Amino acid sequence: MNTKTIYKLTIAYDGTNYNGWQAQDDVPTITNTLQNRFKKIFNQDVTIVGSSRTDAGVHANGQMAIARTNLEIEPKKLIFAWNNLLPKDILIKSLEVANPEFHPMINVRQKIYFYDFCLKRPDPFNYRYVWFFHDPINIEKLKECLKIFVGIHDFRSFCTGPEIKDTVRKIDDISLEYIPEKEIYRIIIKGKSFLRYMIRRIVGACIEVASKENLQINDLTKALEQKTPVQLLPNAPAQGLLLDTISYEGD
Repeated sequence: MNTKTIYKLTIAYDGTNYNGWQAQDDVPTITNTLQNRFKKIFNQDVTIVGSSRTDAGVHANGQMAIARTNLEIEPKKLIFAWNNLLPKDILIKSLEVANPEFHPMINVRQKIYFYDFCLKRPDPFNYRYVWFFHDPINIEKLKECLKIFVGIHDFRSFCTGPEIKDTVRKIDDISLEYIPEKEIYRIIIKGKSFLRYMIRRIVGACIEVASKENLQINDLTKALEQKTPVQLLPNAPAQGLLLDTISYEGD
């Protein structure tokens, strides 16, 4: 019986045409595509496990993963051949033989996500990666809204999945910056772990409150305290969210 070789991968992708990261039957996903193209090239199976299960339409610049296979091949040759057969919206940025103790979901120090939005129609080169919000936003009010979520909280009201038992998470930092060359605003969210739809629900709720005079920052505090996912505050759309980087203890 062959011993599995484990490779460590850093992957970037445009999630527009995929039903998320996780392998699923009968729908295109990032994992399915990576595994199917590997099989086509090498006639060998590969099992891929990623650090973050990004949702449909969400993008990544630094998704971390491992690939387990019976195939033993020099990493430079492997990444060259694999990338050559991948679609243009998926790129393996780096590939190396993994430390046997490495697992992409264990010993994560911090994940950094970007959420990009704009207040005027984006140019054709950016529209797939930003949320075009049509109404005026009070930017200072938005900054105050985002501050509410920094720290340790029970995010039951800002996630999806009633089967999730532990909804307490810590957000290390949230900041907002303006990128003038692209005419977009970028919300930067840092934390070790996030729940399903958590970032999109936080961003959608904060932008809703910051754009409506009849909504107050205290409405977000009340929603957080209610600990129920049934909220009238909206989800931000997937295309503005990008997993930028993942760092590990000991990096």
